Amino acid sequence: MLSVPDLSTVAQGALLLPVIGGSVFSCLGLLTAARFFGRPVATGTYRPPVTVLKPIYGLDKGLEESLEALLSQDYSDYQIVLAVQRTDDPALPLLRRLAAEHPARVTLVVKPSEPVINGKVQNLVNALTAARHDLLIISDSDVRVAPDYLSTMVAPLADNKVGYTCSLYRSMNADSWFEKLEMLSFNADFVPSLVFSYITGAAEFCIGASVAFRRSDLEHTGGMAALGDYLVEDYELGRRLMKLGKSMVLMPHTVDILADFPSYLRWWNHQVYWDQNTRAANPFGFACTILTRSVPFALLFAGVRGFDFTGLNVLVTALGIRLVTAAWFQGAYLKDREGLRALWLLPVRDMIALASWYVAITRRSFEWRGLRFGLTRDGRILPRDPTAMAQSPQISSVKP
Repeated sequence: MLSVPDLSTVAQGALLLPVIGGSVFSCLGLLTAARFFGRPVATGTYRPPVTVLKPIYGLDKGLEESLEALLSQDYSDYQIVLAVQRTDDPALPLLRRLAAEHPARVTLVVKPSEPVINGKVQNLVNALTAARHDLLIISDSDVRVAPDYLSTMVAPLADNKVGYTCSLYRSMNADSWFEKLEMLSFNADFVPSLVFSYITGAAEFCIGASVAFRRSDLEHTGGMAALGDYLVEDYELGRRLMKLGKSMVLMPHTVDILADFPSYLRWWNHQVYWDQNTRAANPFGFACTILTRSVPFALLFAGVRGFDFTGLNVLVTALGIRLVTAAWFQGAYLKDREGLRALWLLPVRDMIALASWYVAITRRSFEWRGLRFGLTRDGRILPRDPTAMAQSPQISSVKP
């Protein structure tokens, strides 16, 4: 007669699946990274006029330096539209000063509009009223760029078959321990996964914090306002552009995003929000990411075995592969020395990520900029106050 495995053996086998899956995935990530970053960056003489849309909500850490970097581009003809939704926004004095100092370059748009759906989309809709050019770049308020950012982003769009280009992120300037966890979430987890997905074609995506596209293509998809009730508006934008028969290009060009969380709770809510975005964009793929969580399950495997020799060997091996591959990616490809110094926190980050994965699957609400919204099962936003959507305050466009 065939013997039936005892419950402990079955449990150990189940725990080993994500340990093996995660370790293999980490190694494959390095292989795809070598191929991706080994590609030449697109260059050329294609330099059409560009409008950069900068949605702003509050005085983010390093905002002035980030805006100054955008104002220092090696690019002749571009407009920056700074958009805010509050007349008392703490960033307004800075924005007004920059608009006054750079009247030919900067347009400031102020529209009192309390977010009732996707607040970023609402802000972008307002910004588009002042955009002068067909070629658009969305650059989030916490994005800091190099002088060649605009020329790099627009180069692939010389080909009309390309619908949009995106750049990679690198989180930086993490002060607290939870900001370091955020930095590791980006640099050691999110970015390697993006590169893997792009090279293998495992998933389609659009990185909304830094994306370039044509306004004419956007209008053919239904316009920016049509994205307002989507939690993952960037993914939906990319999906609609691809539906037009366009392709996307992910650039081996990295922009910096400053980690900015005043408290652990704010960081935790953002981590859950980020996972909810991933789940809304690709529910099946997000569910399967549990099979890549090698460190938490290696710890559970070792615990089930009472931390015996085999259990500890599995744990040490999984930890070693995770840390070495993450260090290699951050050091060789992202040039992320700050992240390397915080790498000792990566196992802690991986443990917390398992908890946020579970919360993202079960929670039917999300937090954006301290405001809470409802969320449907298919990733649509439930308005905070539906009656507010009938209000339409006038836009104030300041062009010194």
